[in-house]
Amino acid sequence: MIKKLLILGISFLAFAGGSSAENTHMKNSRTIPEILETIPAVYRKPSDEPGTLIRLEYETWESFTYQQHGQQLTKAAWVYLPYGYDEDTRYNIFYLSHGGWSNEETVLGTADDPSELKYAVDHSIQDGRMVPMILVCLTYNNTGAQDSWDYSLAIQLTDQFHNELLNDLIPAVEGKYHTWADFDPSKENLKASRDHRGFGGFSMGSVNTWHTFQYCLDYFRYFMPMSGNMGDGSWIDAVVRNSEWTDQDFFIRTATGTEDFAASGFAYQIRSMVNQYSRTFHLADNEADGNISYRLFEGGTHGPEASNQYTWNGLMWFWNYPD
Repeated sequence: MIKKLLILGISFLAFAGGSSAENTHMKNSRTIPEILETIPAVYRKPSDEPGTLIRLEYETWESFTYQQHGQQLTKAAWVYLPYGYDEDTRYNIFYLSHGGWSNEETVLGTADDPSELKYAVDHSIQDGRMVPMILVCLTYNNTGAQDSWDYSLAIQLTDQFHNELLNDLIPAVEGKYHTWADFDPSKENLKASRDHRGFGGFSMGSVNTWHTFQYCLDYFRYFMPMSGNMGDGSWIDAVVRNSEWTDQDFFIRTATGTEDFAASGFAYQIRSMVNQYSRTFHLADNEADGNISYRLFEGGTHGPEASNQYTWNGLMWFWNYPD
């Protein structure tokens, strides 16, 4: 079952070159489909080859006084290991942020109560449609379990989360599980392995994704913001221009829905990026031809069903190179 896709009315601008001196990354030329595939009914139920969800606790610091290390916190993330996880194998890794009114259990659920999206990931890996990868469901909730219920507080916390992400969460995960950082989550290794790391989220999780691009471009190549924007394209253009990276060193896969109240603001940011800052951002259907894609799905609302569809479709594309 599929839904029609509407392509955003953005002029496609010529790909303006530029590449980093050490850019040897294999570009994904697989086309991002022009239609949203709906998660099949069978994929919403347990598979024969389930991945494992593990609750991982780690130590961090209160967000607003992070630099002073004044208040230590114990937090948790849920780590998804694909079926047959092997410590001798390097895995790509994707970090997933929840939105408002949520926590680290929202996206994939827990070991005792997995979500439909977790089942869909299991089936997709089992059927060879998704590359086996490690997924990390995190939270930007700070001192309170319901911090994300407060919109203004959540906005501020997503702007602070990069400290915890880079210094505490990533080391806890990638020091324990085998990614391309090879159990050594030093800044040097994380930077060297950035081609194998992504971050995405829906709604406030999308805002968290934009902030991750803003502060952690050195350590992530792939980004999947969905239905949540941060103004126009000027600030994100400045991020790239003030970094050592070029327009060929990242890819942003975006999506929202026609019935989503956040769609107009989201579209405004994407339109600004590719039209006003065309030397940096190039609209395309694959990584070989550009660095940002946009999909507007007819009927998509601002809710968990749409979020699951966008996330599932996106995860089937990352690192899934054509045969």
